[in-house]
Amino acid sequence: MGSTGFSWKLADHPKLPKGKTVAVVVLDGWGEATPNEYNCIHKAETPCMDSLKKGAPERWRLVRAHGTAVGLPTEDDMGNSEVGHNALGAGRIFAQGAKLVDLALASGKIFEGEGFKYIKESFENGTLHLIGLLSDGGVHSRLDQLQLLLKGVSERGVKRVRVHILTDGRDVLDGSSVGFVETLENDLANLREKGVDARIASGGGRMNVTMDRYENDWNVVKRGWDAQVLGEAPYKFTNALEAVKKLRAEPKANDQYLPPFVIVDESGKPVGPIVDGDAVVTFNFRADRMTMIAKALEYENFDKFDRVRFPKIRYAGMLEYDGELKLPSHYLVSPPEIDRTSGEYLVYNGIRTFACSETVKFGHVTFFWNGNRSGYFNSELEEYVEIPSDSGITFNEQPLMKALQIAEKARDAILSGKFDQVRVNLPNGDMVGHTGDIEATVVACKAADAAVKV
Repeated sequence: MGSTGFSWKLADHPKLPKGKTVAVVVLDGWGEATPNEYNCIHKAETPCMDSLKKGAPERWRLVRAHGTAVGLPTEDDMGNSEVGHNALGAGRIFAQGAKLVDLALASGKIFEGEGFKYIKESFENGTLHLIGLLSDGGVHSRLDQLQLLLKGVSERGVKRVRVHILTDGRDVLDGSSVGFVETLENDLANLREKGVDARIASGGGRMNVTMDRYENDWNVVKRGWDAQVLGEAPYKFTNALEAVKKLRAEPKANDQYLPPFVIVDESGKPVGPIVDGDAVVTFNFRADRMTMIAKALEYENFDKFDRVRFPKIRYAGMLEYDGELKLPSHYLVSPPEIDRTSGEYLVYNGIRTFACSETVKFGHVTFFWNGNRSGYFNSELEEYVEIPSDSGITFNEQPLMKALQIAEKARDAILSGKFDQVRVNLPNGDMVGHTGDIEATVVACKAADAAVKV
């Protein structure tokens, strides 16, 4: 027993046989709900999962994956892959980013920390830029948090604010972007009445602009950089509401994939590119889709795309997005401190592990599973394999994704006899389900089931 009151030593499992590899298979987006015409798991043929449930009903357990059960503020908060993998990997519940930000805003401590003091030095002569997901979905960001942030900075001397919006339609209903923009425009108009020059400066859909993850497609980040920093985009409008409405009117348009746009004044000049002397805050609290833009904003030596110019700014994240990389170096709220993860226990006990998924979920079975840590705990005992995801498509166009390849890698790892635990993430249900394409999601669920059978 250590000085902190716990032991790293693992006890033998009372039922699992020794010498057998344990497989941990996460079917992302999979769950149980009322069977109906919109329940794609129910509509799909899933013989493998059905047989597992019927063959050993005493071992079939349902667990809650939302709300306070996974560290979110309230029972109304929808679960997500990040908090789910944090909980699975740690075996315990930690207050998550959304809750930590809520507490910091409610107490006012967010405006007292070193991160806020750092950006506040730009308030006198520069512009404060806020970049993030305009949504009340509670998965990556929340509109009410943005509103409180705007209120707080206006009370603390900011003179000029530009908001760079990313439309959702993934964690909330497609089409809801119009209402969110209307609400934000009203909030900014109220700030202007109080003497703060506050406007929306640019925008685009979250899956098309800025919010890529795991370095799947740097072009997504570049489109955001061009609009937010350079003030360049294929579409220009004089107000954001007009932009969203007109772009949504295009064939097959949806909130997730809106093209980048910039807001210009009457002379056609962008109203808010990021320039020397400005401050920038990325206000998403979830890490995975902010890490890439954080690197572009912070790293002087950067080679993922041509930034054209690298403005001298003061940048802070809502939270620290990567504890290992210390990225960003300044942040408004300290992230959850997740310790004693299962990965640490396994390494301490000499247990060999293998983790695999495709790019879009690779970080979930590694980074999030390991308590928001990058890399290995012990490279001699762990092996991580990433299968490149398809890029440049929406996942309903390729609902099979890489499920079969992931399953084959896991099977080979088990048969090799080299590993005591093999864990994988099959992303199909989640990634295809988010497109809202029911028939494609049915195919995705079939593919995930077939992969489990492998």
